[in-house]
Amino acid sequence: MPYCTKDDLVERFGENELLDLAADDTGLDVDANKVDGAIADASGEIDGYVSAAGYTVPLSKVPRIITAYACDIARYRLYDDRATEQVTKRYNDAVKFLRSVAKGEVRLGIDSSESAAGSAGSVMMETGRRVFNGGGF
Repeated sequence: MPYCTKDDLVERFGENELLDLAADDTGLDVDANKVDGAIADASGEIDGYVSAAGYTVPLSKVPRIITAYACDIARYRLYDDRATEQVTKRYNDAVKFLRSVAKGEVRLGIDSSESAAGSAGSVMMETGRRVFNGGGF
């Protein structure tokens, strides 16, 4: 499950930057496959850190901070070896945060039992009849 979308990237960084980074063969449109690949790479990188913290991945409830960092990581991936100092710093900040999550120093604000779709279950307990009462057996 991707933690951000092309629209998230456009909202944060602008259509022109995305076009510069991932233009299709015509140069007029964004190549969806390139963008989807960067988003998949970012989501996979996040899953590695988050699963180390005990969360079940992919997360079904995605905290906003994860979406923001997924955008930063995907952007860094799209820049490839042309990343600017700012893009690299944002990527490094994302990794630093994710390492803190993996070490348990930072919590995502969701229960690990809620983190994956379809993993929710319930525990039921049934008690037998009362063995003791106020007067003895």
